Amino acid sequence: MTRTVNVHEAKTHLSRLLEAVEQGEDVVIARAGKPVARLVPARVRGARQPGSWKGRVVIADDFDETPEHLVASFHDEVEPHAL
Repeated sequence: MTRTVNVHEAKTHLSRLLEAVEQGEDVVIARAGKPVARLVPARVRGARQPGSWKGRVVIADDFDETPEHLVASFHDEVEPHAL
């Protein structure tokens, strides 16, 4: 179910609206009767897994190596004006 509230009500009852969202309810905040924002439960993301892209990425055979002066700049081995 979706509940629509105006900005004043959202400011006045934010804690209650957040509780409703935690219970799975969508809340739309409207200004002058026009929807401007939606409160929905936050998605909880799982931990990233190393290697999850293994086998999905291919580097082209004609890929150019990064120039040494550019690699060195990432390691503070050259002065910035030398680039």
